[in-house]
Amino acid sequence: MRKAIKELLKLNIKTSNDLMMAKRKIAKKYGIGIIENSEILRYINSGPTAIGAVGPLASLRKILRKRAVRTMSGVAPVAVLTKPHPCPGKCAYCPTEKDVPQSYLSNEPAVMRAIRCGYDPYKQTQSRLRALEANGHKPTKIEIIVIGGTWSALPEEYKYWYIKECFRGANDYGGKNQKSKSKNQNDNVKFKIDKIKNKLLFEQKRNEKAKYKIIGLTLETRPDYINEKELLEMRELGCTRVELGVQAVDDGILKKNRRGHGVREIADATKLLRDFGFKITYHIMPGLPGATPAKDLKMFKQLFVPLDKLKSITLRENDKNKDKKLKKFVKADYPTGFSDERFQPDQIKFYPTVVTRGSLLYRWWRAGKYKPYSDKVLRKLIVECKKAVPEYVRVIRLIRDIPGESIVAGNRITNLRQVMRQKGVECGCIRCRECRDEALPRLYGANLKLRIIKYQASGGEEYFIQAQSKDGKTLYGFCRLRLPNSAQKGAKPLRFAAANRSGLAPSSAIIRELHVYGELVSVGDEKVVQHSGLGKKLMREAEKIAKINGYEKIAVISGVGARDYYRKLGYRLKNSYMVK
Repeated sequence: MRKAIKELLKLNIKTSNDLMMAKRKIAKKYGIGIIENSEILRYINSGPTAIGAVGPLASLRKILRKRAVRTMSGVAPVAVLTKPHPCPGKCAYCPTEKDVPQSYLSNEPAVMRAIRCGYDPYKQTQSRLRALEANGHKPTKIEIIVIGGTWSALPEEYKYWYIKECFRGANDYGGKNQKSKSKNQNDNVKFKIDKIKNKLLFEQKRNEKAKYKIIGLTLETRPDYINEKELLEMRELGCTRVELGVQAVDDGILKKNRRGHGVREIADATKLLRDFGFKITYHIMPGLPGATPAKDLKMFKQLFVPLDKLKSITLRENDKNKDKKLKKFVKADYPTGFSDERFQPDQIKFYPTVVTRGSLLYRWWRAGKYKPYSDKVLRKLIVECKKAVPEYVRVIRLIRDIPGESIVAGNRITNLRQVMRQKGVECGCIRCRECRDEALPRLYGANLKLRIIKYQASGGEEYFIQAQSKDGKTLYGFCRLRLPNSAQKGAKPLRFAAANRSGLAPSSAIIRELHVYGELVSVGDEKVVQHSGLGKKLMREAEKIAKINGYEKIAVISGVGARDYYRKLGYRLKNSYMVK
């Protein structure tokens, strides 16, 4: 096999078709089966050719890489699942399956992986990293995404232990302790919570210098479980993004589906999350009992500023009056009363309602009390929703990854995004514009421009600072800046006690996200879009805007593994934030 692979690597392979033809030729010559891409990658990574990070070998790595899109956003997503635990909700649409977390099914890919690992966070983390590397990725910048229902309802000891093990799994990966097993969780929770917290802090400190850095941590929960105490705990864990099960912003629909909270709780949770600097993802469920396509579209449009009302400015680096124009833009007022500023999520996940066994909705469907949207109606609805998505929002998913055999009624199209793209549906959201593996124009040339949008959100002012191509169709990076108390008179600032404990202050501007797109590049590797200085450039613009507005401090809700990056920019760790 090694001899066959070695011969294959000597061939002039420039495309996927070239690779397939070469594999067939080699297989016939040596009387073997078609060589798997993972086998070729394993040979490249383990042999003397592993040093070839540029040139023909680098191009071949890209061809061999499976599902390259996974790391084209600049980070490697690693989803891990918590163990089954009683859920506080009794939602009508939610399936219940024994020994599986509430709302999940045992045949979903993420659940199957977690079950194989016994729901062990250490094993899950390392298993996903191994899989990514086997498929040609370099997962050195990781976003841990913890799924499994309502995180906030889990026991405190379990939560701290779980995240500690995720960090330990990343820290140990690739080293001599790679095969070490996670200590039994029941033994860990017998320790006092202080000891578990100290162990978490130790692993977080290790991760700042580790090869496999956790630069983002996402937790999912319910809006009615968000309070200052919960968010302080999330920051101790290293959380940077929270996914909220919003489903709908209509009290009647929420009540009919037995959600257990209303729109007020969604708005209050969103404001708290924003004031703490978290990135916010909403789960939206079109087609719930009590909804109609028209009502779903109206609710979706209520989430955002209408596109024709957005206040923005475009700046070019070689413009001598750039700073003067920026100051005028920042100081200018903008129309009010045109949108519901209580919401404004940063990201959206569409989870169209489907009927699965084990839910109350299944019984309603069987009794003829519920009928899901047809595929045609759903596609038309999502097209109209995507048209209303502002530039500062990322549509992460259009469909949940539920196997078709588990869906009794409702949408079964799993590649809805691709179907819509083939039909010519255009969207200006972040995901549809991110540059992926495209080359970056010169930072100070005429091909790159800064477009800054400002809008009201949860009693404050938000700035979305983006670097994009000359035609505006390609996004290279962005920064989200929040000015907590500037947008509305009488806006209630973050309570002093919580602000002081978190490392924030009522007088702090907050950078909620800094993201440079393009293929994930490890620290020290070749410069493409990442490592080009674009992040520093976006940070400088955010600092200018904060100063113009009179802020004396600026805080970053940094992931643990990204702290050293901000230290180089003059920021220092204060509790769980990087502050300057």
